[in-house]
Amino acid sequence: MRFLLDEEHREFARSLDALLTAADTPAVVRAWSAGDHGPGRALWGRLAEAGVLGLAVPEEYDGLGLLPLELTVAFTELGRHAVPGPLVETVAAAVLLDRLGDRHATWLRGMASGKTVATLCPPADDTPYALDADMADLVLVVTGDTLRVAESTGPVQPSADPARRLSRPTGGTALAEGPHLRRAAAYATDVGTLVTAAQALGVGRALLDRTVSYVRRRHQFGRPIGSFQAVKHRLADVLISLSFTEPLVHAAALSLASASEHTGRDIAAAKAAAGDTVHLAARTALQLHGAVGYTDELDLSLWIRKAHALRTAWGTPSACRARVLTA
Repeated sequence: MRFLLDEEHREFARSLDALLTAADTPAVVRAWSAGDHGPGRALWGRLAEAGVLGLAVPEEYDGLGLLPLELTVAFTELGRHAVPGPLVETVAAAVLLDRLGDRHATWLRGMASGKTVATLCPPADDTPYALDADMADLVLVVTGDTLRVAESTGPVQPSADPARRLSRPTGGTALAEGPHLRRAAAYATDVGTLVTAAQALGVGRALLDRTVSYVRRRHQFGRPIGSFQAVKHRLADVLISLSFTEPLVHAAALSLASASEHTGRDIAAAKAAAGDTVHLAARTALQLHGAVGYTDELDLSLWIRKAHALRTAWGTPSACRARVLTA
């Protein structure tokens, strides 16, 4: 079976690519890493206008409905351009609140419009840290059968990726509780894991594109280093890995959309593959760029650091493989 995007999906991807290219996302990422969220919030608003955030919000709350395949298309482009911010977390929070009832309509409308930035601690994560809680308008924490809105976020913790600002939410009042919350959180976790896999796929593509461009320009012994057989083999390995990962991500999206009994396994398989692929792409990019690949001044570092973070975010490779084997 082949999982190919139709022309409408490809046009959506092209429009997002054009929007993000014009936004100069490396500058946005560097500002975000320094604690200046202004450019990032402005870009967030443009993404909301393009319909990205509405893809996880029902139509009755001014969204487009939960559209898993379209979400993977969008988040692949967000990864390709290294867009910062709790985008995955906002999508997961929207899905979680929607499944808890219509009393959260104000927050859902705010998320769809881009006016409300939400984050949450991944329910299945043993580490109680939330991404960008210091700038989010809504910080959610799931503990067992209880959902609460955090009152404070604590100091920002250092991260391997400076654009991923982590902090530990504390306090807060209970928003919902009971067995239904655990089921809603599990579903939101599946959505968060899926879009993180798509984001990692996009980061891998960007790393490959930038490395191919570099090895064409970089000369050694009077020849472009991209003409050397060993370099070609390394790049081919990344391309093959990306080619195998993409249909897994799309298949997982279709599985989620159809509420298949194998949805959890399919999403875990996609995330495990995406984590391995983005790690391979980052390692290859770093090595083929040589010493310059280690410098913070090179924009490549923004994708390399994001690659390492996304590999373990919303499900480590070992946890995802264990889920595939036990599902």
